[in-house]
Formats: sequence, C-alpha cells, structure tokens
Amino acid sequence: MSEEFGGDLLTLIDDEGNEHEFEVLDVIENDDGCFYALLPTFEDPQSAVDADGTYYIFEAIEENGEQQLAEVEDEALLDRLAEIFESHFDELYGDEDEDDEKEE
Repeated sequence: MSEEFGGDLLTLIDDEGNEHEFEVLDVIENDDGCFYALLPTFEDPQSAVDADGTYYIFEAIEENGEQQLAEVEDEALLDRLAEIFESHFDELYGDEDEDDEKEE
C-alpha cells in the first residue's frame, strides 16, 4: 500500500465568507506571539506559476476561546518575521537547491 504525505493544509475563511486553502510552510513562536507562514494552494497550475512562491504571514490569536489567524498589522514586525522565515526556508530547502546544481 502506498501512502502519500503532503504538507499540512489549512482552510481560512475571509470576511466575505470565501474559503482559501493554504499549505503551512513554517510556524514561529517567539516573544511577539505565534506566527504562521502560509502558501496558497491552487487548482489551476498557471495560477501557481503566477503566484511565484508568494507566501503570507499570519498571527495566531485567541478570540472567543478559539484560535484564529489574523493579518500582521505592524510592518516592522512583519519585516522581522519575514527575515526569520526566509532564514528557516534557506536552512530547510537551501541544500536541495545545491544538490540539484551538483546533479546537473
């Protein structure tokens, strides 16, 4: 039996009630809170190409006893988080790029 493992997926509902599916790329917990780096998923392959790896950073907040994800409003905090996530991505995926180059 073959089992396929994919990334963790989250479905978020926007203010208009539309559902959007994301893959969880990374999670950071620090003194500022808990933050998620999310990559949108697409049914249309061209949309995925057009997105060019754009990901979004959300903050986990508790509202009415439930955990929810909210946009990060503080631009300075958002910039710091992006640097941390990018560093994590380099650590996680940087070796794969080097291995691909060696094989060519």
